[in-house]
Amino acid sequence: MSMPPTPPPSRAPGGSDLPERAADTSAESPWPVRVLSLKITDYVEKMSALWVEGQVVQLQRRGPTAYLTLRDPEVDMSLSVTIKVNALNAMGAPLVEGARVVVQAKPVFWTRRGSLLLDGRQIRPVGVGDLLARLEILKQRLAAEGLFDPARKRRLPFIPRRVGLITGRDSAAERDVIENARRRWPAVVFDIRQVAVQGPAAALEVTAAVRALDTDRAIDVIVIARGGGAAEELLPFSNETLLRAVAAATTPIVSAIGHDVDTPLLDFVADVRASTPTDAAKLVVPDAAAERERLDGLTARSRRALTHRLDGERRLLLAHRTRAVMTDPLALLTPHRRQIIALRARGRDRLVGRLERESDRVVHLRAQVRAFSPQSTLDRGYAVVSHLDGRIVHDRAEVEADEVLRVLVAHGDFGARVLGALEAVVG
Repeated sequence: MSMPPTPPPSRAPGGSDLPERAADTSAESPWPVRVLSLKITDYVEKMSALWVEGQVVQLQRRGPTAYLTLRDPEVDMSLSVTIKVNALNAMGAPLVEGARVVVQAKPVFWTRRGSLLLDGRQIRPVGVGDLLARLEILKQRLAAEGLFDPARKRRLPFIPRRVGLITGRDSAAERDVIENARRRWPAVVFDIRQVAVQGPAAALEVTAAVRALDTDRAIDVIVIARGGGAAEELLPFSNETLLRAVAAATTPIVSAIGHDVDTPLLDFVADVRASTPTDAAKLVVPDAAAERERLDGLTARSRRALTHRLDGERRLLLAHRTRAVMTDPLALLTPHRRQIIALRARGRDRLVGRLERESDRVVHLRAQVRAFSPQSTLDRGYAVVSHLDGRIVHDRAEVEADEVLRVLVAHGDFGARVLGALEAVVG
């Protein structure tokens, strides 16, 4: 590969030398673009050849040179690589897009385009055994972080409002999930996201679909489905970025990748593992016929239990009604009625006797009061003599001659004038 031409050194306006270091540049003394490109080229040229691993996403052959794009399968980041076609032919098996490879290359900075590329020297495929060994290391690391912990897995809803389905375009897995789910529960609604399920773009597309469905609050469960395939074809479902996206999702996720013998790491991170896409359909929705049969059975059991309870209560009621005391319900009250009548008669007799005695006592007391009253004394011929101002006359010395006194007798009163001593009046 020919190296890009090196631009001649430049001087700043006015003939002064440019700063030697990037830290010495300023707004008044900047580097031109060509100088910066030269500096980057010098820095990159000092780098040694190295081995780099990635996934081939583009491959073109032009004469003796091949141009390919090497992509990091974990993130959306790639570099361009040029390599001799002879180096590709030395691999044995033909190189195809999506293959995992390691390349020995020297970094080169292309000054005219301002881009970094790799000048490839050797290229080797990454074997399935190496990939599986790396997956085992990733599995142990994720397990240590708790991503496989059963305590963090969420339960699937009994009847989901909407099911998010991530699957390949026009795939058999999509048909298996939809047809079996609707056969079990005809009202099920799907939100289908068709993505690449193998190849260099699979992991990124599946991850983007998971995140998009997880943000939709109408989605109650997400199914990731793919048919069977070789171990290297299922590698996207062991991608660390995808696995962490599934672990971070708030919506329950079902992994239905391949067949029962296939175990991508997604099976360990997902909330539920389905052995096949058909099994996933059985997990996300109930069987309407089975549920109806179960409901009919429960209804029949409830009816039998209620009938048995009513029969028991009816027998108990009949037993109570046939008892002697229940044939004449008032017979139980008859002794109490007699007792009440007798008590009322006794109470009435006692009250009448008490009233009669108290009436006699009142008559006796009235006679006593009448006998001791002043009126009784007056009735016997006595009189009460008082001064005109109401003072009672108790002594002869209290009156004076010619004084008019008031005399109260049994029936009225009259006035009397004092004449003097009786002996003087009579004599």
